[in-house]
Amino acid sequence: MDTNALRDAQAGRSPSSEGTSHTDLLIACGAVGGPLFATLAAAQALTRDGFDLAHQPLSLLSLGPLGWVQVASFVTTGILILAFAVGMRQVLTGGTGRTWAPLLMAISGAGLVAGGLFLPDPALGYPPGTPDAIPSDFSWHGSLHAAAPPLAFAALVACCLVFARRFLVDRRRGWAAYSGATAVATLTLSAWPTQEGASIRLAVAILVTFAWTTLLALRLRSPV
Repeated sequence: MDTNALRDAQAGRSPSSEGTSHTDLLIACGAVGGPLFATLAAAQALTRDGFDLAHQPLSLLSLGPLGWVQVASFVTTGILILAFAVGMRQVLTGGTGRTWAPLLMAISGAGLVAGGLFLPDPALGYPPGTPDAIPSDFSWHGSLHAAAPPLAFAALVACCLVFARRFLVDRRRGWAAYSGATAVATLTLSAWPTQEGASIRLAVAILVTFAWTTLLALRLRSPV
């Protein structure tokens, strides 16, 4: 067996997937999605009048005259993650998690797309002039939005755990520890019992999970 074939077998890739531009492009989408979302969110959080990340979640950026930017960010990132899931399914031809990992990644991508298509309700003083409180009644699209992003990141956390087990079985302890730590950190930040600073914690949780997604995509494109 030549060096490339041996590397493919150790990584759980089929020999035919190496050098396949279509599969590589799909995997690359996973490396692009997270940085794209984080960059657009940071740019908006720093420049949108009346928005305060210490008090308002990133989802509210979908509202107002420039809300289309965040909507496009949700939808585009979701599509990129869906493409990554397809590429992952092609790459993981064997081993632990070959079914669940792509499925969970696809659910995450679909949740992000839904988060963009269904707008949140105005809340917590945003857009400016909105009462500084959470609405007592949600619209149908606000209810769907409230469920979609949490579903997306719950699926991503579950995917982290699936890969933690896969890497542990493959004796790649560094990656196993990193994947498990990402899941624990995200759950801790998201489920913290106090509301003070919740929006910032959620933003950090997004950065943590998307950093893992980006590095995982690079790992799957260039197995060592």
